[in-house]
Amino acid sequence: MTDPNAIQPSALDQLPDRDPEETAEWQASLDAVAKAAGPHRAAYLMRRTLERAEGNGIALPKLLETDYVNTIPTAAEPSAPGDPELERKITAWNRWNAAAMVTRGSKHGVGGHIATFASAAWLYETGFNHFFRGKEADGSGDQLYIQGHASPGIYARAFLDGRLTERHLDNFRQEAGGEGLPSYPHPRRLPWLWEFPTVSMGLGPLSAIYQARFNRYLTNRDIKDVSASHVWAFLGDGEMDEPESTAALALASREGLDNLTFVINCNLQRLDGPVRANFKIVQELEAQFRGAGWNVIKTLWGTAWDELFQLDTTGALVRRLREVPDAQVQTYQTRDAAYIRQDFFGKDPALAEMAKLLSDDKILECFHLSRGGHEAGKVYAAYKAAVEFKGAPTVILAQTVKGHTLGEGFASKNANHQMKKLSVDEFKAMRDLLELPISDAQFVDGVVPYGHPGVDSPEVRYLQERRAALGGPAPARRTHALAPLPAPADKTFASFDKGSGSQNVATTMAFVRLVKDLVRDKETGKRWVPIVPDEARTFGMESLFPSLGIYSPKGQTYEPVDRDQLMYYKEAKNGQILNEGITEAGSMADFIAASTAYSTHGEAMIPFYIFYSMFGWQRTADQMWQLGDQLGRGFLVGATAGRTTLTGEGLQHADGHSPVIAATNPAALSYDPAFAYEIATIVKDGLRRMYGEAAPDEDPNVFYYLTVYNEPMPQPAKPAAPGVDEGILRGLYRFNTAESAGVEVAAANAPRIQLLASGTAIHWTLKAQKLLAEEWGVAADVWSATSWTELRRDALEADAALLRGEERTPYVRRALQGAEGPVLAVSDYMRQVPDQIAQWVEQDWSSLGADGFGLSDTREAARRHFGVDAESVVVAALAQLARRGEVKATAVKEARERYGL
Repeated sequence: MTDPNAIQPSALDQLPDRDPEETAEWQASLDAVAKAAGPHRAAYLMRRTLERAEGNGIALPKLLETDYVNTIPTAAEPSAPGDPELERKITAWNRWNAAAMVTRGSKHGVGGHIATFASAAWLYETGFNHFFRGKEADGSGDQLYIQGHASPGIYARAFLDGRLTERHLDNFRQEAGGEGLPSYPHPRRLPWLWEFPTVSMGLGPLSAIYQARFNRYLTNRDIKDVSASHVWAFLGDGEMDEPESTAALALASREGLDNLTFVINCNLQRLDGPVRANFKIVQELEAQFRGAGWNVIKTLWGTAWDELFQLDTTGALVRRLREVPDAQVQTYQTRDAAYIRQDFFGKDPALAEMAKLLSDDKILECFHLSRGGHEAGKVYAAYKAAVEFKGAPTVILAQTVKGHTLGEGFASKNANHQMKKLSVDEFKAMRDLLELPISDAQFVDGVVPYGHPGVDSPEVRYLQERRAALGGPAPARRTHALAPLPAPADKTFASFDKGSGSQNVATTMAFVRLVKDLVRDKETGKRWVPIVPDEARTFGMESLFPSLGIYSPKGQTYEPVDRDQLMYYKEAKNGQILNEGITEAGSMADFIAASTAYSTHGEAMIPFYIFYSMFGWQRTADQMWQLGDQLGRGFLVGATAGRTTLTGEGLQHADGHSPVIAATNPAALSYDPAFAYEIATIVKDGLRRMYGEAAPDEDPNVFYYLTVYNEPMPQPAKPAAPGVDEGILRGLYRFNTAESAGVEVAAANAPRIQLLASGTAIHWTLKAQKLLAEEWGVAADVWSATSWTELRRDALEADAALLRGEERTPYVRRALQGAEGPVLAVSDYMRQVPDQIAQWVEQDWSSLGADGFGLSDTREAARRHFGVDAESVVVAALAQLARRGEVKATAVKEARERYGL
């Protein structure tokens, strides 16, 4: 057995040592220090030596953790500009009004969060006063990802600077009346203030990274120079447990995103208790971010601790701070000086001696109040160091106390996240602590008053002057009066109307071919943003590599292995394609940044993100909801769609339900096109609605979800019948009749059925149409249902109109009006997808779909398994007609036996 205490071989042992004697001397010196001064002194010297090496650019592995002290010592802090006393008063007013807003709202039972902003107030106020660039100056300003639970503090500041009124504050979390404030950052609900929805924890940090990356993309592609924009993401230490929070740290480091700063409010508490009860979350995060290549700044202790650190001549204090778990630090916040003397200082003789030099008041000041995140000077020093650091993103780990200034009932209590109000006495104590000129008489009938120093007060003038100097209010979302993008030439889309003749073309390839034509457009081609998660070759997009290039901030520093091929792998600093590797979450974050550039940067970009449909809505539906929240525009394309088209891949790849999930998102226009000309028609109209001349009753802030298939089939020409385009866009049109299809039905008065199908299912339905006519004497008309979801939404709107006394018939009912016989709907998805419209169809309704888990097999076998192949459609159609007495009941049994069902 290997002795765990023995010196183990290292990688250096494999390298020749040009001076073994010198190496031995260094090792002996370290041994001597450890023996004479102890291992702690030896460790200290090693750390300082490694820090010096790192500072001098010597290539060594970085320290993943540093001591539990501030990265920037007090002596090195720069002098903060401005008026610190006025900034203190402004922050006090904002603390008060944030707490008052939530407390007043609690009488309506709407809830709210007080403790988060109380801990983070200086983290925001310092930025607003000195760093966060607004949108009224040149460029796009900064992008602020505000921690969701801190929203009351942001509203309080907007109230102070005149952007909100008391009526707004009194309608916090009460939006139905029209003057309310959403509970959390929400662009769709308050589009002039909020840019980024962040309260679905983990999505904020992920999106912030890709926003910073997309800013570089815009600059490098000469779309717009946004190099002056800085992305600030305010996060909670508990939020960092979300996988998305740290999923893209390496990307940010790899691409040198020094236009990005994370500010993590380390109040050591999550919703139910300590973030790391038995450990230290700050140290864990420091190691994680340093290991990923980030610049880390720790802002842990306030100036009251300076005296203690000066007394720490043995390093005992620093050692004790490193070993005390977070839950115990939280306990110190609530205990008296005697307890702290015994439990913290009493563990080490050197600390016990130090404690004798400290008064009880000094101990309580340090352990109850003095945190780096609560001091404007220390926060300013950290922010200044972050924006000046070049070559890597920065994370600031700021230690605070959750519930700071709210009183002993809140500070560091496990339950403070659920505590929604303060009593009148607690407010009065808070008023005295913050030194606010609010009299007892202003508490009328026990209602806490809002506080405001006056529109012409020094505080308000200072606040507004600081924001004017930084480029206007923040946060703010800008609505640009953008000129509509010129529509691509009609011939680009019309070429798909002719069909493919005898050539087999999958709808995935049809979409890719359309995009290839659109990116060549002289007017709008450069605005397309192709996004793909390492599956471009699967979708036939590799031909775009050499023509558009794959975006890389470093360009191409190597010779690609396929350089001698026509479709070689080309990376470029101005590349247009975002090939993200195997990360659907990262690709969606790309899409969100690109799809909202029309507002964030005043530049309309047209993203399309193509992915395995199974790994879209199922995996990243939360981000797709975020996309809708953020008013994003663009095209999501679920390729290799359907439950039975992806032969051999099995249930993990067999998507039979994405349209169901997509239907839950009000901003998603979900289409399941069957033919190439349908795709062209939908994309053309999508470009018009989102980027061109939207009709007055159309919301341009939508995105399109198209399912496309990898099953090569002949693409027919667009029918010449009137209303086809309208039907494609609204969700249903008659593709053919039994007569126009050329199938012969023996009897003149043959029974008739209407077959509705979407996507690739229409091909089995067309085969079934032929079988029904030739073998069973049944006439079938075939309809292409391009969007079950849009049909349902139209019908729901018609129902709502009827309740308002307006006569309105759903489109699906009008389209099928007069159609003979029952209706049988077929799709390659679960029956719930077509069944969305069943209640509005006047004819007898039945449906077929691929319910259950997918499986590995051929397409034909899979369709037989799920009962959706052409023969199964025939049997289902005969069964429907038999129930109506239009065919003999024996025909159903005969058909089952004939087809082996």
